[in-house]
Amino acid sequence: MLRALIDAGMDVARINFSHGTSEEHARDIHLIRQLADEKKLPVAIMADLQGPKLRIGEVSPEPLVLKVGDEIVLSSRQSAGEKNVIPLPHPDLIADVQIGDPLLIDDGTIELSVARKMSDRLVCRVVVAGDLFSHKGVAAPRSATNRRSHVSAITEKDRHDALLARDYGVDFVALSFVREPAEIEMLRSLLRGDITGNHDDIPIIAKIEKREAIDDFDDILDAADGVMVARGDLGVEISVQRVPMYQKEIIRKCNAVGKPVITATQMLQSMLSSPKPTRAEASDVANAILDGTDALMLSGETATGSYPVEAVQMMAKISAIVEEKMINWVDAVGFAQVHHAQPITDAISDATATIAKEIDARLIVTSTFSGYTARMVARERPFEPIVALTPSEATYRRLALTWGVTPILVPKCETTDEMLSVIEETVLSLSLAQRGDSVVVTGGIPLGEGRTNFLKVHKLAAH
Repeated sequence: MLRALIDAGMDVARINFSHGTSEEHARDIHLIRQLADEKKLPVAIMADLQGPKLRIGEVSPEPLVLKVGDEIVLSSRQSAGEKNVIPLPHPDLIADVQIGDPLLIDDGTIELSVARKMSDRLVCRVVVAGDLFSHKGVAAPRSATNRRSHVSAITEKDRHDALLARDYGVDFVALSFVREPAEIEMLRSLLRGDITGNHDDIPIIAKIEKREAIDDFDDILDAADGVMVARGDLGVEISVQRVPMYQKEIIRKCNAVGKPVITATQMLQSMLSSPKPTRAEASDVANAILDGTDALMLSGETATGSYPVEAVQMMAKISAIVEEKMINWVDAVGFAQVHHAQPITDAISDATATIAKEIDARLIVTSTFSGYTARMVARERPFEPIVALTPSEATYRRLALTWGVTPILVPKCETTDEMLSVIEETVLSLSLAQRGDSVVVTGGIPLGEGRTNFLKVHKLAAH
């Protein structure tokens, strides 16, 4: 099945640490690496940490039928779940909420309002009725608005899982329920640990699914290496009708600084049980691409659905059709409007895309060690294919997440002439270009010093 998913177009495999055992994760990661090597394809692996997913305890008898106006008690003390007293083993959440705050259970299927509050329990009234089952998720969308939440985004389980993921050699770590940049820095420090020498920092993807993350998004974006628009939990935290506009704004801001952005949750939800998506789902996928998303993520469709391969194939087909029409991409944010971490590299990357369009180049080729140059070129969304040559295996895999980039693993080059020779040999041998074609080349020499310092229009030898 993994082989079929890679063949269908899977670029990144997300390992959901909310489920499964360490042994299962290790087995899956090893198998994905093995299959990617067999096929000589860059397939990145993302470890997705569970985060502080808040759940009620046991309900007895089950289900508890709740009607509008009913009163129930959520208690941090041990309880059998009888007589409308429901265990809520999260004292931090009880400390956070205030009288009048809403509590949403099971992704908003049931809504409660906090009527009274004690140190160890909440007395709530039912606002939206429903059948309450054990272990359903709880969200308190207003619990930390204008006040400091006691719930940490990094649990003890996350700490354990993050270190396992680092030891497994994953390419990205996704942090769930981010609220502030300090949590990203906390995870980064944990991943670095006491490792010394040539350790390569694992990029951190901030999952935007909390109201606080929306409010503090600019600082979170600055701290993170990439972003995921996690629309499921975000749609519980804020009104569903606002999610599309936040999605567009988040994608635009990520594009402006050249950081990869993933659009996730229910992209092809009907394909859990149907071999084809709805028209609305196809439009949703297409619009995310037109917004400028780097990647599209499937969740249940490939984790538990009946048509996982067909879902990936469908997403790839929609993407191909939409991207063919993206010739006249308009950059919503001008170059001068963005703070540039590496002004020279960013300026050269911007000019690379412009020159490639003006001369009708066959390819854009970036020689990169960290992947930064390739990402900066990709932020311009050029119509010409982007080929990233790198000697770094980590960069080779990680660039699989960036829009429009074909990463290729090559030996390290020490001189410009050596680099041009490797570029010419590589693109011709892989039929990415033909003799006589013009390609726009950008990179830095010596490679690995973290700077781009040249741009060249190179015509491939006629023979």
